[in-house]
Parts: sequence; structure tokens; C-alpha cells
Amino acid sequence: MSMNDPLGDMLTRIRNAQLRGKSTVATPASTLRARVLDVLLSEGYIRGYEKSATANGQGEFTISLKYYEGTPVIREVKRVSKPGRRVYMGVKDIPIVRNGLGVSIVSTPKGVMSDANARAANVGGEVLCTVF
Repeated sequence: MSMNDPLGDMLTRIRNAQLRGKSTVATPASTLRARVLDVLLSEGYIRGYEKSATANGQGEFTISLKYYEGTPVIREVKRVSKPGRRVYMGVKDIPIVRNGLGVSIVSTPKGVMSDANARAANVGGEVLCTVF
């Protein structure tokens, strides 16, 4: 079965697993998902992730979720740019999430990065999602 929005699927899996209090969640592996997970890891929203192979040979990420005093560190995650409506922004228009407490994940010509790193590199791009 084909999947229309793999990144949205991963974010939904993370959201659902945290609502259920799970410590880990599995999602199919892809390069874009790995880059987004790298940003989430560097910003401190997840403990880590590791790649493994499933029985059919396809890669899979096992994401270790992060909690603080029993509550999930990721309070809110929203997909901004969707397959039906892509959202591109210049460096001056990249949204600031919750007065800088959250992070926007942006796909730029220099790679997938957080909004602060995109502003520092002076590049805009496709706003993939926002995390708070």
C-alpha cells in the first residue's frame, strides 16, 4: 500500500505513542525521516533513534521518546507543508513557534534544519513541521 505523506505518518506515530505513554515507537526508514529525527534529537525532543532491518529487508527506525516527570517533552507537533499544499518561506518569513520556545523544521537547499539554524545560514525553504 502506498503512503501519501510519510513524514506526517511518522509525526502521527510519535504523537500517538506519547499519548499512550510508550517509551519507543517504530516507523519505516527514509532519508527525510532521518534528517527530521536528527533535528528533533539535536533540539532535545527525543532521546535518540536507531535503524534496523525488518524481516522483509526494509529499514525501520526505532525512536526513543523523551519524557519529563511523566509528561511528554513534545507537547504539540503540527505538519505545516503537506503533499496537497506545499508551504515555502523566505528566511525572513520562517515562523517563530511560541516566542522561540518551539522549533520549526525547514527543508532548505543546505539540508533539513531548525528555524534558528536556517536563519543563521540565511536560507529559506519548505517548512515541514512545527514542534513545541
